[in-house]
This record gives sequence, structure tokens and C-alpha cells, in this order.
Amino acid sequence: MERLLEVKDLKTSFSTKFGDVQSVRGVSFHLDKGEALGIVGESGCGKSVTMMTLMRLLADNGKVEGGEILFNGKNLTKIPEKEMQKVRGNEIGMIFQDPMTSLNPLYTIGNQLIEPLMTHKDMSKKEAKEAAIKMLEMVGIPSPESRMKQYPHEFSGGMRQRAMIAMSLICQPTMIIADEPTTALDVTIQAQILDLMKDLREKLGTAIILITHDLGVVADVCSRINVMYGGKIVETGTTEDIFYRAKHPYTWGLLNSIPNPKSEVREKLRPIEGQPPDLLKPPTGCAFAARCDYAMKVCLEKQPPEFNVGEGHKSACWLCHENAPKVESPIKRYDFSREKATDIRSEK
Repeated sequence: MERLLEVKDLKTSFSTKFGDVQSVRGVSFHLDKGEALGIVGESGCGKSVTMMTLMRLLADNGKVEGGEILFNGKNLTKIPEKEMQKVRGNEIGMIFQDPMTSLNPLYTIGNQLIEPLMTHKDMSKKEAKEAAIKMLEMVGIPSPESRMKQYPHEFSGGMRQRAMIAMSLICQPTMIIADEPTTALDVTIQAQILDLMKDLREKLGTAIILITHDLGVVADVCSRINVMYGGKIVETGTTEDIFYRAKHPYTWGLLNSIPNPKSEVREKLRPIEGQPPDLLKPPTGCAFAARCDYAMKVCLEKQPPEFNVGEGHKSACWLCHENAPKVESPIKRYDFSREKATDIRSEK
């Protein structure tokens, strides 16, 4: 497939009165055209900061310490701000976590959809209005013509998120970043929004980066998953790799925290004990070592490299070293292709 985005060794920090917080510590990943990539991890692991760096929307105290962001052959860390403004919205759309804080309460939904079309696509107001109505219809908003005249507070939570998706797609960008797009919504609306994103990807061929702390959300949308922890990507692979052949203890912890509604017995969820690392003073070794049940001496002393554990499947864990003790996966997960829960420890 054709490469759309390539992030190489990205480092981002924030200056505070206590020192520099190293939020992103050498992140590398790629995205192909039309692909859906999930980035998962708990709050504070660097997911959103990575995407804000990509969009050049960092706070005033944020700075890029190093690395490259190549999008369609352009290095987004080097281009002038005026050129970057043409990329935002026009080539890369963004769906924010809380649409109520992202939509302008003083302007109608219609105005907020029409403006980027007139700015980026040089459309007349009439052409832009027609395109906006079609887009609202495409994202499943009923009576789109009358809804164009309404303000964000007149929409329900699910409808606001649909309007936000419409805004991110209105200029037909080649890529969309969805930052926790379903967090504030109830379960039924969550499912509708995720189905909508899948449908739009299939219809429009838009590449998607889906950021979430919930592995269950990416299971049905994304073909590949990056697992982040402590400002780094600790495991990357296909969705099947991550769900059924995970190699990193942190990924195991995330999987253990997903409830299994189809299990025949009630299973106790296992939280990941402890706290994330202090990124003012990142640990010398593996960032997860202090919380890991399998930590060895080398884990505390030296950061693990990325080990190839399958085709396109990598894990930054010393347990993957050929001389490390063999550890069985502790995960018991539901395999969606079968009728009963499956203990993946028996799978090779």
C-alpha cells in the first residue's frame, strides 16, 4: 500500500517550573492510505500529545525536541505556519474528544461547515451550503437543511459528535485523527459513531488514526494497533496480533481490563497496579518495569529495543530476547470467531 504518513523518532517536551516533561520520547510509526490505525494506552501515555505535535497545535510551553513527521512527502515539522494552516482541515481533519468545546457556540452548525469550504476549496456560499447539507446527511443527521440553522447547544451529545465528524470530513481530507471520539457518549451512541467512521472510511477511502484508552473500541475499526506507554510505543502489530498474540506485559494488562460480556462465568477484572512513570525524570530502563510482574534486573537498567516477534509485529520488552526466561501469556480473551471464551495460552 502507498505510504501516507511516516513519523520518525518524534520527541516532544513541555517546559514547566519543575523542569521539562518528556511527553513523547522517540515515537516512530506509519500510516498507509485508506488504513485505520489505533493508538491505545492509559491517560498520560503520550497519545494525544503525539497527535497535537503532528497537527502543530502544541501549547506555548510545548516544543518538538527532534524527529520528523512526513505527510505526503512534506515534513510537517519544517513547513511554515501559513502552509501548515492549509494542511489542517484541508488535508488532515481532526475529531476532538469533546465536541462542545470544539464547536463554536456563537455560530450555527451550518456556518461552521460552510466556512472551511469557502476558505480551502474556494466555493461560493451557495455551493458550500449544498455540500454541507450533503455531508450532514452522510453522517446520519436527520433534516440536515433545518439543522444547518441550529447552534451546537441545540444538538444532543451524539449529534454534536456527528457534526464534528462532518466538519472533519467536509474538505475531504486524506487523513482523519479521532482523539477519543466516543469517550463522553453512552454505549449505544458509541457503537453508532464507530459504525459511522467505518462506513465513511469504506465510502471515502479516508485514512484514520483512532486514539483511545479502550482496546475494545479499536477492535472493530482498526487493522493495526500501536500500544503506548510512558511516551513510547511498546508494542505494534495487527489487531489480531495485539488481541491474540500480545507479547508485552503492559498490553496484557490492558487486555485483562476489558470485560467479556459473552463469558459463561463472571470474571474478575485485573487492574494494572501502580502509577505511570514521572516523565519529568523518566526511568533509565523500561518505563513499565516498576509495575510489571515479570520485571528483571535488565529492565530496570536498560531500555529494551524493539524485538521482531512476527511479521510486522514488534514488542519493546526484554522478555522477547532469546535469552530471557519463557513466560506464558496470562490472557484469557473472547475469540470473536468462536462461540465460547478461549484461553489463548494454549494457542501457538
